[in-house]
Amino acid sequence: MRRISTDVLISAEPEEVWSVLTDFERFPDWNPFIVAAEGRLEPGTRLDLRFQQAGGRQMAIRPTVVAVEPGRLLRWRGSLWVPGIFDGEHTFELTPRDGGTHLVQAESFGGVLVPFTQRVIRDTVGRFTDLNEALKSRVESGVWRPRQV
Repeated sequence: MRRISTDVLISAEPEEVWSVLTDFERFPDWNPFIVAAEGRLEPGTRLDLRFQQAGGRQMAIRPTVVAVEPGRLLRWRGSLWVPGIFDGEHTFELTPRDGGTHLVQAESFGGVLVPFTQRVIRDTVGRFTDLNEALKSRVESGVWRPRQV
């Protein structure tokens, strides 16, 4: 098992961060890592996700939502090809801190290919950081908020 994790402090309440993080329709506007996402955030449902990898290649996966706690936690689990080959459990955890939100994005990898994918896993840490920084910028800029009529 291999685990990677990145974090960022965002100057906004967890509910605001959650609103941007779960607005899949707008991911193409700001998200440099998960460039497309569709699906319902309900445990047991599948998501359709497309990732932009470090080398410019895209990868599509269909993970299963494991946990959803609005404003606090989002977790999904997926496999490459079949379970046991290269599996991952992805987590976004939001915690109130210092008048803002501490976001931790993490992934635990398992399966027989993990020892042979160290470079890919290392590159993924950078992509997590890219997503965190883009999310921070998007939330703190306020551009995501619906316009008042």
